[in-house]
Amino acid sequence: MDKILIANRGEIARRVIDTCRTMGIATVAVFSDADRHARFVFEADEAVPLGGAAAADSYLKGDAIIDAARRTSADGIHPGYGFLSESAAFAGACREAGLVFVGPRPETIAAMGSKIESQRLMAQAGVPVVPSRTIDGVSDDEAVAAASDLGWPVLVKASAGGGGKGMRIVRSDEELVEALAAGRREAASSFGDDTVYLEGYVERARHVEVQIVGDRHGRVVHVYERECSIQRRYQKIIEESPSPGIGAETRRALLDAAVTAGSAVGYEGAGTVEFLVDGAGGFYFLEMNTRLQVEHPVTEAVTGLDLVRMQIDVARGGALPEQADIPPAHGHAIEARLYAEDPGRDFLPVSGTLHQFRIDGSVRVDAGVYDGAEVGIYYDPLLAKVIAHGRDRAEAARMLSEALAGARLHGLQTNRALLVRVLRDPEFLAGDFDTQFIDRRGVDELAAPLTSAADAEIHALAAALSDQAVRRSGAAVLGSIPSGWRNNPSQYQEVTFRRGEAEILVEYRLEAGAAEARLNGREVRAGHLTAAEDHVEMTVEGVHRRYTVSRAGGRHYVDSALGSTDFVEIDRFPAAAASVAEGSLTAPMPGMVRRLDVAVGDDVEAGDVLLVLEAMKMEHNVVAPTAGRVIELRAAAGEQVEAGRVLVVLGS
Repeated sequence: MDKILIANRGEIARRVIDTCRTMGIATVAVFSDADRHARFVFEADEAVPLGGAAAADSYLKGDAIIDAARRTSADGIHPGYGFLSESAAFAGACREAGLVFVGPRPETIAAMGSKIESQRLMAQAGVPVVPSRTIDGVSDDEAVAAASDLGWPVLVKASAGGGGKGMRIVRSDEELVEALAAGRREAASSFGDDTVYLEGYVERARHVEVQIVGDRHGRVVHVYERECSIQRRYQKIIEESPSPGIGAETRRALLDAAVTAGSAVGYEGAGTVEFLVDGAGGFYFLEMNTRLQVEHPVTEAVTGLDLVRMQIDVARGGALPEQADIPPAHGHAIEARLYAEDPGRDFLPVSGTLHQFRIDGSVRVDAGVYDGAEVGIYYDPLLAKVIAHGRDRAEAARMLSEALAGARLHGLQTNRALLVRVLRDPEFLAGDFDTQFIDRRGVDELAAPLTSAADAEIHALAAALSDQAVRRSGAAVLGSIPSGWRNNPSQYQEVTFRRGEAEILVEYRLEAGAAEARLNGREVRAGHLTAAEDHVEMTVEGVHRRYTVSRAGGRHYVDSALGSTDFVEIDRFPAAAASVAEGSLTAPMPGMVRRLDVAVGDDVEAGDVLLVLEAMKMEHNVVAPTAGRVIELRAAAGEQVEAGRVLVVLGS
């Protein structure tokens, strides 16, 4: 292959481009209308527009992607992960078009792409599997009976794809019917296949996966395991290698089972065999992902291998080394997935402008975003993967948590605080956790702001002092004199900021090189003070620090050794707020109305689902907060709505 088209976007497109560049292979990007200005588009040697914004209108259009390869004379296609990476039909179409698909054979993808079929094949090969039941074409009563036969709780799972899409844990027959319907909708939206099945749910299990690579000459090797138990909404957010929770005997058995699984299907390319490990060390095959994994960098970190290069070498017909020649793992690597989402609101995805994006430290950052990037509603809200490699697990966790805590992430709500708290949690550091860690520890506690209330008040003072410096620098007269300056102490200047639900009243008066202040009534003195538009330096309570200050989207962002804080300044003379009718339910995020479950005049009970919103391939139920009657419906199924839009009005 001399030229590879990357049938993907964002950070994985950039990742493939980097390896191709080192191998002397030309690259072609394809992009949707929403990604027209994305960085990967300009980093590739050539780029072809696909049109559309939604995945179904762009990155899932296999015919258009193959046509783009023809027009640019590409001879190979790398699918990345997600989208068409596990589409047997697309891999087959590439083969028919004379293009090398950088991945397994279509027949392997088809066999492993159906979790139902893959479990049957693994059971035949002697690999332990989780008990499951198919429910295609069965009635609701028959589905309930199948779940009861498995034993509650059960998982509703999409047969195609992964990433937690279409997955629901169900603990009673009353929940099952709705879970099946929602799982089918989400699976159809994400993978174009609404097939779901039931799987026994293993309580307090760990999720451990094994990286395998196979070549065209019949050899399959493993590249060790990864621990993936830290999850939210059944999707991994922290991954690491090696796994801290399995012993040497279980590790050897897992690695051997993964190679057996790959050999059973004649696997070619990079793939992952995923297992559940119970508290006794027993393990069960979950699924095989016939693609590169999001978390592949942790394996690269501990081995020094380039897994994308291995994919391309195998696709070119190259032979893999023997298992004994695979480099031994050294040290410990941990990856955190940084998402644009609000953990405190059931991990709702967030869209908008990412005004500043900087992550420093001795870490690897795989990102598709940059300062000023627009994060839309059409794709997964992953901003970046941040990877630390240390001499041991404690060092890797410390490096990663410090890099995330000190990152400048301005403009969007992220899961940064939750990631940092998990990485610093004693239970996590002890390696004593399972897939329910986040639910058990509590999202509210884990996702609380990293900066304490007292430190946030100091940041608010820095924001106020920077603002006054801006005002004086633009003054028509006596611009060098601080605003509010007097020969003798006089009244305080006041400004109020809002941080989340809390308000911070900053009262201050300036002296030469200093300021007296009250922060929500707490008296502090800022000495050795210099203030400018983008920073403030001052000594508070005996410690001198530099505070960087920026403003964007009506917010103030302050970063220092104390952490990061963002504020909204409260107008002292606010205009009358636009009123919203009592009983109005608004859109919690921008998205598409997937389904309306009520009509005008319907009586509803508290907790009833009124409609379903879809954004970034995830569904969100809008439910009735109290009993009432539907007075108005202000949105239609299939309509795109903005955040804050009134959707339903309830009355008594």
